[in-house]
Amino acid sequence: MGSGFPVKGAQLLYKLANEQLMIQSMVREFSRKVVAQTAAERDKTKAFPKSNLKKMGELGLMGMMVPPEYGGQDADTISYVLALSEIAYSCASTAVVMSVQNSIVCESINRFGTRDQKEKYLPPLASGEVIGAFALTEPEAGSDPVGQSTTAVRDGEGYVLNGDKRFITSGQSSGTVIVTAKTDESKHHKGISAFVVTKGTPGFKVGNVEDKLGLRASDTTDLIFEDCRVPSENRLGAEGDGFKIAMTCLDCGRIGIAAQSIGVAQAAFDAAIKYIKNRKQFGQSISKFQGIRWKIADMATDIEAARQLMFLAASMKDRGEKFTTQASMAKLFASEMVNRITASALQLHGGYGFIKDYPVERFYRDARVFTIYEGTSEIQRVVISNNILKDKRVPQG
Repeated sequence: MGSGFPVKGAQLLYKLANEQLMIQSMVREFSRKVVAQTAAERDKTKAFPKSNLKKMGELGLMGMMVPPEYGGQDADTISYVLALSEIAYSCASTAVVMSVQNSIVCESINRFGTRDQKEKYLPPLASGEVIGAFALTEPEAGSDPVGQSTTAVRDGEGYVLNGDKRFITSGQSSGTVIVTAKTDESKHHKGISAFVVTKGTPGFKVGNVEDKLGLRASDTTDLIFEDCRVPSENRLGAEGDGFKIAMTCLDCGRIGIAAQSIGVAQAAFDAAIKYIKNRKQFGQSISKFQGIRWKIADMATDIEAARQLMFLAASMKDRGEKFTTQASMAKLFASEMVNRITASALQLHGGYGFIKDYPVERFYRDARVFTIYEGTSEIQRVVISNNILKDKRVPQG
C-alpha cells in the first residue's frame, strides 16, 4: 500500500488483473483524499461516517459482490479485499461498516434470499442508501450461537420475535437487520432461523450504545425485540437455516476481518517507517540501527504473510471451493498480526506513540478488537483444528 512492496508480491503470486489493480488504485485515492481527512476527528467525536459511506455507495463499494441486477458491482472477492484494506488503511471504523455490509448482510441476502427479497433489500444496501447489520450475538451467546435465547414464535402469517442482541455493529445506524432466533428449541442448531427486520418495525428498538476502546466512529449497540411481529416473507431461507446462514457468511466475514487487519497494519507500518527515518538519536536516524532494522524486517514479513493467507482464502471463494479453514487461518493470523504490528509501531515512536497527535495511538486501539469479533482467536483455532481432525462435535461459532 503505502510502501508498495506488498502489492508487488501479490502480483507475483496471484497475477492481479488490471481491473483489480484499477479498483485498488481508485479506492486508495478516495481513501487517502476523503476518508482519512476526518478519521481522527471521528475517533474523538464518535460521529458515524454517514457522508463517506454515501460516497462509497456511489463508488460501488457498499455492494461490491452483489449482482448488477440488484444494483451491485459483481466484483470478485480479491477486488473486494483489496478495496476493504484500502479503506481500513485510513479509517478502521469506516472499514468495519463496509465489511459487515458486504461480507455478511449483502452476502446473506444474495445467497439465501428469494428473488423478491433480493429486489427489495439489495439495491438500497448496495447503493449505501441503507446500512445493514447482522444480529447474532447475545448477552449469553457469543462464540456459542446455539446458546442464544431470542425466539421467533409462529403466529398466523408471521412470527413474533422476543429477545436481546448485543455488540451489534451499526446497530443504531442500520436500516435493515438480519436477526437470528430460535424457532424450534428441540432441534438445537437446526432450530435457528434468520429474519430480515427493518427499522421502524413495532417492537424493535435500539438499546445501549457501547463506549468502546477503538472503532469509535462505528456504533456498537444492543438491539431489543419485544413482541416484534415479522411477516413470513421476511424469513431468510427455510425455517431452521439460520445457523447455516450465519456460519456460511461468517466465513466471508472472516476474510473481511483479515483485510481490515492488513489495512490497519500497513498504515501503522508506513507511519513507523516515516517516523524512524526522520527521528535522530546519537547523531543519526534511528532507522540506521540494526535492532530497528530487524524489527522492520519482521513487521514487513508478518504483513506479507497475512496478505497471502487472505488472498488464498479469497481466491478459493472466487473459485467456488470450500474455504472455511482458510478463512479462519487468514482471520486468526491477520488479526493477531495487526496487534503485533501496531504495538511495534507504537514502540518505535517512543513517547510520541502514546499521545493522540500521532495516528499510531488510534491504530493500536482499533486493532485490539480484531482478535475478538466475528469469532475469537480461540474459536478460529477450534474451527481450524476441527476441520483438520474432522471432529464436528465441538461448536464452531
